Amino acid sequence: MKIFTAAQIHELDKYTIENEPIESIDLMERAAKALTRAIMDEYNSLMPVIVFAGPGNNGGDALAVARMLAENNYAVTAYLFNVSGKLSNDCAVNKVRLMDNRRVKNFIEVRQEFDPPVLEEGMLIIDGIFGSGLNKPLAGGFASLVKYINSSAATVVSIDVPSGLMTEDNTYNVRANIIHADLTLTLQHVKLAFLFKENQPYVGRLKVLDIRLSKEGIQKLDANYTMLEENDVRQMIQPRSAFAHKGDMGHALLIAGSYGMGGAAVLAAKACLRSGCGKLTVHSPKKNNMVLQMSVPEAIIQLDREETTFSEPIDTEEYHVVGIGPGIGTSEQTAIAMISQIRRSQCPIVADADALNMLGTHRSWMQQLPKGMILTPHPKELDRMEGNSADSYERLVKASNLAERIQGYVILKGHYSALCMPDGHVIFNSTGNAGMATAGSGDVLTGIITGLLARGYKQEEACLLGMYLHGLAGDIAAKELGEESLIASDLIQYLPKAFKRLNE
Repeated sequence: MKIFTAAQIHELDKYTIENEPIESIDLMERAAKALTRAIMDEYNSLMPVIVFAGPGNNGGDALAVARMLAENNYAVTAYLFNVSGKLSNDCAVNKVRLMDNRRVKNFIEVRQEFDPPVLEEGMLIIDGIFGSGLNKPLAGGFASLVKYINSSAATVVSIDVPSGLMTEDNTYNVRANIIHADLTLTLQHVKLAFLFKENQPYVGRLKVLDIRLSKEGIQKLDANYTMLEENDVRQMIQPRSAFAHKGDMGHALLIAGSYGMGGAAVLAAKACLRSGCGKLTVHSPKKNNMVLQMSVPEAIIQLDREETTFSEPIDTEEYHVVGIGPGIGTSEQTAIAMISQIRRSQCPIVADADALNMLGTHRSWMQQLPKGMILTPHPKELDRMEGNSADSYERLVKASNLAERIQGYVILKGHYSALCMPDGHVIFNSTGNAGMATAGSGDVLTGIITGLLARGYKQEEACLLGMYLHGLAGDIAAKELGEESLIASDLIQYLPKAFKRLNE
């Protein structure tokens, strides 16, 4: 699914109007019907409705919704803010239609003074003040209105975008001047801003409404951001030959675990094996021998010369992929061994956890990373490598720039993990849940991607399939176990069910 910018949304509306063809006012009516149905599905007609409409097309949507709710026996009071004396054409048409409708309880056009209504618990507010076209923070009277709405106990439904929130970059926005919606009914496509953690309090619950914008227009319009969906990953699954043997399924090398962090190596190793690779060698310090031999009997254990740390690079000629980082520690000896390993490895590399932390403390080494390398940082790890970010949008831009700079793949982990590609494209993952916010979850992802690369998937495919399977295993586990009790090893346990679902 494509994620469009505000400018592209406007372009898509225009394309639909010109090529369906359909009048813009009729397209607005179509959108309003979808919005009204969604509101009626959520809230009954016993709730008094207050509609706040701005002077643009978002306000036009809101006025049309006010009329339709009134026609369905809702007690509606509508406020149209026309302080500049200039309405969009479609907003003006819907103003007339609303004034002609006798079933609307009250209609007030605000031109100068505004006497705000009492907003109480049990009331429903429809926020149609500003939509996706906003490009600067709210100020003045509109900022005061937003604060007044937010201070009330009424239920708030925002049309398309909570007023005050911009669709992409809110780095310099005034957070106090953004509507806190209980429900956002967005039109046709998810907006980029909805995918960022700090914007969740404004969006509330999210529903995407299909208003039948031109499919041809959607296909023609290039999007820098997309959302990964199940049909996308189903097509990537490689069938396993009936005559396959372990040599055909790839040999992975996993460098993981310092003394006391053997569990990271165990989790990554088990996930790697569960992801289809034919053979796995785990390189770890001597003191991890027993725990690895007991926990992962299917793996070959290769011991470092040191008792407690990774200290020397390994010849990778016989391996198809190297996974490095989970639990290896950050000593200077390990750091030198890590960058030496990366420089001498001729196969694809997946780097996570401590490998990323060491790159963050030796930033000049970033220039030595080979093309096609896969990095899987969580936000703090990315900040260590690329510098602190003010918000998630800035961090995503930095991750994307990093992927382009190293000509590699950066998976910025989070609720919507984002794969940043070498060409600048960003693909968000649609699976996963809050129960996966637990120690070891990232080690499992490293193991999955490493296993998929050994199995024969290309870097892009391994990243996309890996993060989708990781989240899907978490979703299946959460459905059976609940989010609160989920631990990283549950993801490995439910990984076969995730594969099975994609293969069905």
